[in-house]
Amino acid sequence: MTYLDYQATTPLAPEALAAMLPWLEHGHANPHSPHAAGRRAKAAVEVAREQVAALLPANGAVTFTSGATEALNWAFSGLGPSRTVTIATEHAAVLESAEAHGDTVVLPVGQDGLVDLGAARAAIVPGTALVAAMLVNNEIGVVQPVAALAELAHAAGALFLCDAVQGYGRVPVPADADLIAISAHKVHGPKGIGALWIRDGVTLAPLLHGGGQEAAGRSGTLSPALCAGFGAAAVLAAERGATDAAHVATLFDAALAVLGGGWTVNGSVAARYRGNLNVRRAGLDVARLMSELRDVAFSAGSACASGSGRSSHVLRALGLSEAEARSSIRLGFGRYTTQAELFDALGRIDAAARAQRIAA
Repeated sequence: MTYLDYQATTPLAPEALAAMLPWLEHGHANPHSPHAAGRRAKAAVEVAREQVAALLPANGAVTFTSGATEALNWAFSGLGPSRTVTIATEHAAVLESAEAHGDTVVLPVGQDGLVDLGAARAAIVPGTALVAAMLVNNEIGVVQPVAALAELAHAAGALFLCDAVQGYGRVPVPADADLIAISAHKVHGPKGIGALWIRDGVTLAPLLHGGGQEAAGRSGTLSPALCAGFGAAAVLAAERGATDAAHVATLFDAALAVLGGGWTVNGSVAARYRGNLNVRRAGLDVARLMSELRDVAFSAGSACASGSGRSSHVLRALGLSEAEARSSIRLGFGRYTTQAELFDALGRIDAAARAQRIAA
């Protein structure tokens, strides 16, 4: 199996697995218990918290959650009913949370997938409580101008929430954010754990009520194993950041050359995380392509929306027609992708797509 779906989830790093195993095998104590075994588990959680926080601004704290969806929902519900400004290409966890918690203004994007800053300036006015923007888009890889959006938010007296799930450990997170949501399994950590970074001085009402195990008010027993895996993955991301970035840049440029004519990149090529290649081909039957290449894992869009029957709201926001959106595929690669396997998979994808055209 050639794995080209890094935006959906990344392979678990061996180092993250190794950090988890002791806590899965025999470190079973509750990290919130006062006895010695519980204190050892608590110490592992706190080490992991520091490791995850090392890639985030210094003027805040990391609160562990079950994942980024919980973190994003908490950011919205914790502020209560309010006016939010967000972007048309955001993840459903942001768009639906915003709609559920008050008046929402959804900003358009251009054909390149970048937000219209003029529209943002007009929309982010006093009375706005929250501005929410994704750092790196999960479907098309476009990097939004989050620093400019944070500045507009603060000028209007609003908080700035950054969905940094796809960018954490890969591109710099916004230093002026007030809330940052991240997820371990997008950076070679385990599934089932994420975090909400909360700037000092920002308070949120609890999303989950109970024991209040996390200082910011999040309740629930933490898993030392998941925390340790997240921490180890964060350490690796810090150590390998430049190497990983150079690797995906090389793969991206090579992939464009291998695909050749007939394919169009969706979204900006320049303002982009280069481990994401979202492309379309006129008349492409994506379902048939996937059926013919079952040993290549790639995507037709967000894994979170798979099976919905809807075309991608992100691609439609770029101005693509329904047919263009449905003839698009997402190829995601990263640390463990070799150039040889990528070339082989892309050659097969291109050949199968061309054969469809001939058969038609």
